[in-house]
Amino acid sequence: MIGPVDSSQVPRYAGPATFARLPRLDQVAHADVAVVGVPFDTGVSYRPGARFAPSAVREASRLLRPYNPGLGVSPFERVQVADGGDIAVNPFHIGEAIETIEQASSDLQADGTKLVTIGGDHTIALPLLRAVSRIHGPVALLHFDAHLDTWDTYFGEPYTHGTPFRRAVEDGILDTEAISHVGTRGPLYGKKDLEDDRRLGFGIVTSSDVMRRGVDETVDALRQRIGSRPLYVSIDIDVLDPAHAPGTGTPEAGGMTSRELLEIIRGLRGLNLVGADVVEVAPAYDHADITSVAASHVAYDLVSLLALKEGL
Repeated sequence: MIGPVDSSQVPRYAGPATFARLPRLDQVAHADVAVVGVPFDTGVSYRPGARFAPSAVREASRLLRPYNPGLGVSPFERVQVADGGDIAVNPFHIGEAIETIEQASSDLQADGTKLVTIGGDHTIALPLLRAVSRIHGPVALLHFDAHLDTWDTYFGEPYTHGTPFRRAVEDGILDTEAISHVGTRGPLYGKKDLEDDRRLGFGIVTSSDVMRRGVDETVDALRQRIGSRPLYVSIDIDVLDPAHAPGTGTPEAGGMTSRELLEIIRGLRGLNLVGADVVEVAPAYDHADITSVAASHVAYDLVSLLALKEGL
């Protein structure tokens, strides 16, 4: 097992620029878990810049340490984790980019490797879900986001960062008995947005619900809905309040804290997690790397959950 560079030997501001200073995928015989970047933001509807997120989150991940006390695991000792680099896609053609991401992520998972993907905008969730469903069939989905992302089109375009989960339901790649939004809030275009979302099968836990019910009750409800189904987790960093994640493309007031998000993720321990993404970090709007630091910790906890599962 090849782990990250030892911080007692090489200062954390030095060494490789990989996620958590882990080995590259080409430096290991096999990776149980790979952290992969998708620097793509052509699908955004407001502020661009998420194409620069993979490098920014990797830089923030230098602060991570090898033992995760929140989950009681040393993920890099339990399983082989590696940095799979970036999936390079056409920034001028969304359809081609979606095809490239689906094929590349399928190839990366062909030998059983699980992916934690760093976007990029939320458009990338659709091809990632398509690739996962090739292996597991329709999957349960936990979608952490300020927004529903189940709109039909933007300016007549069906593939954007606000449409991936409608397309995923239409594709039949989600188990509609076990799909939920968590952390939604803010204004909508109309009441029909919620009606359409409900018709697609989604349950909603708003950020206000999390505040009122608390983390434990929220986790219990989500676990009951998911059961033993294969689970994909998609996290838009704007699920966090702008105080905790200012560096994102479409911020909304009234969001969750980073502590609440991390505790809900940790509450998923023992579920059949098969893949995850963290998207919509826009470094140009970040302050003191607040958003990138939050995203790196979220990705670390997702890696830790997969390590616990793969290490059984």
